[in-house]
Amino acid sequence: MRQVTMDRLRGVAVGAAVGDALGMPLEFGPAIPVDELVWEMTGGRMAAGSFTDDTEMALALAESLLRANPLDPADLAQCFVAWYQAGPPDVGIHTGHVLGLIAKGMPWLQASRQVHTAQPSSASNGSVMRCWPVAIRDWNNREQLLQESRLQSEVTHRHPDCLSACQFINVLISELVLAGDEKTAKERLSSAFEAALDQVNISKEFLAVVKSAQRKQRDQLVNSGWVQHTLESTIWALFNFEGFEETLVQVANLGGDADTTAAVTGAVAGALYGFAGIPIRWTEVLHGEYPLGSGRIWLVEDLIELADRLAGQGT
Repeated sequence: MRQVTMDRLRGVAVGAAVGDALGMPLEFGPAIPVDELVWEMTGGRMAAGSFTDDTEMALALAESLLRANPLDPADLAQCFVAWYQAGPPDVGIHTGHVLGLIAKGMPWLQASRQVHTAQPSSASNGSVMRCWPVAIRDWNNREQLLQESRLQSEVTHRHPDCLSACQFINVLISELVLAGDEKTAKERLSSAFEAALDQVNISKEFLAVVKSAQRKQRDQLVNSGWVQHTLESTIWALFNFEGFEETLVQVANLGGDADTTAAVTGAVAGALYGFAGIPIRWTEVLHGEYPLGSGRIWLVEDLIELADRLAGQGT
């Protein structure tokens, strides 16, 4: 595997967790004024540099991927339930409804369908925030990447927008990982964006949001927990700012669902700029526990090792 490819794959894992931690103290707050942007890891409901449920669920997905190739949704559901039963302080409402039913013994498919039927318009960002391990494992297998990006979402989130968002983000990541070195970062991003538009089936309404996102003004971005808003903010940040650091700072400071949008943006920006492009002052304080209650603390070195294992399984 080329060194630049490995650097980009590592950038996906570390970038997602860094974005999660950077956005953590800004979650649920208002957008920070542009002349007061937060550029450093700070404390909030958790210590500075802590990743949250966004990364914890991604690690649960990675755990299942390392056990089964192709992805086994029943095993994945049990990984999610084990995390849920450990009592995470933050669980998405939709995710909690599904995992609560599975924890009581309902098969994952029945639970997922039942919650979707009861709330057919629920299209939150709980599956796109965690989808990046699929992109690392299936970076050079597009058919499996599309299938597993969708399947991991279906375990909890069945809304068509959730399914297409996971596919779109992971195709975008894969295209950036596979891109040559002769083009600029923005040229690689534009090519990957067009490829994702071409390969993923997106509803007409959602497609309009995705295509117009890069032209939005900052004050037009809602950045809520709705998956359309998450992709809109992610695309806006990627196209309007240079480098990993500025891109992540800008999107995290939008407030709202800051940690999730920054996690999604961090995964894509990690593929675009590579692990080498992520500020060391952020990675050296990054940490989080998984499995919850185990005392196992993940640091940047552990995320790098995970990326290497996932990528190696897929080659």
